[in-house]
Amino acid sequence: PSPLGHITKQKTLPNGLRLCRISVPFGVIGMIYEARPNVTYDVFSLCFKSGNACVLKGGRDAVASNEAGVAVIHEVLKRHGVSSGVVQLLPATHEATAEMLNAVGFIDLCIPRGGRKLIDFVRDTARVPVIETGAGVVHVYFDKDGDLEKGRAIVNNAKTRRPSVCNALDTLLIHKDREADLPQLLAPMEGKVEFYFNDESRYDTEFMDYKMNVVTVGSLDEALAHIDQHGSGHSEAIVTENEAAARRFQAHVDAACVYWNAPTSFTDGAQFGLGAEIGISTQKLGPRGPMALEEITTYKWLIEGEGQVRP
Repeated sequence: PSPLGHITKQKTLPNGLRLCRISVPFGVIGMIYEARPNVTYDVFSLCFKSGNACVLKGGRDAVASNEAGVAVIHEVLKRHGVSSGVVQLLPATHEATAEMLNAVGFIDLCIPRGGRKLIDFVRDTARVPVIETGAGVVHVYFDKDGDLEKGRAIVNNAKTRRPSVCNALDTLLIHKDREADLPQLLAPMEGKVEFYFNDESRYDTEFMDYKMNVVTVGSLDEALAHIDQHGSGHSEAIVTENEAAARRFQAHVDAACVYWNAPTSFTDGAQFGLGAEIGISTQKLGPRGPMALEEITTYKWLIEGEGQVRP
């Protein structure tokens, strides 16, 4: 359904003024992304459905695919009497990126989608508002009360389902009392995943590959401290049959998505029932987690009076 025109708050003041807060488009959304041309279609469709125009800036690896995609979109818009100006594709150059990031008064919101290097550059350079998406240094903590069979399936799925995406597992934290279970816990990944144990671990690395840290911790507190220090605010998970431990983990961990006995691979707009996603926000201001139609709208207040004046 359209996310526009939804009444999100409504009240009448003692003086009779009637207040109504409704959802509206941002206006023009600038999207900077790297190698995946499917993003061209996803972003256009989400922006069009939510009443936003979009300016797209894809990567050099997908120039021909992006140009062909936007040409098809323009043709369909023209056939239906809609201005092709609602979606524009910029050249895949650094100069085009710089112009977008400095387009104050033209771009209402910029969303970078890609690796940490791209996101850091956009955040540090932009003069227009930015929502950060993407980079995920993701952990699963296997608690002393974790179920081995659940853990095997969860860890394997989080790591190997699709290792090149931002919700893929980077570090397995395991309670010291369960170290003897490590061979069975890692067995489904043997021969496929390269493991870095304890002191060999690269704590702050988003691998996006068949590589994973395995780190022993002495307690839930130690696991929480590790995630506080090395997590990126994306997705974190605990495997445990101890509800108190799980609730404490979920309450303490500062991330967009926090799982109990489920893999981080579910952090996805479609899996959350939101449809296509424009990205996964790892920041706290504004949208957080998978961003779909509702997350790329803002709101405005409509106030109705009958001549009231403020004393």
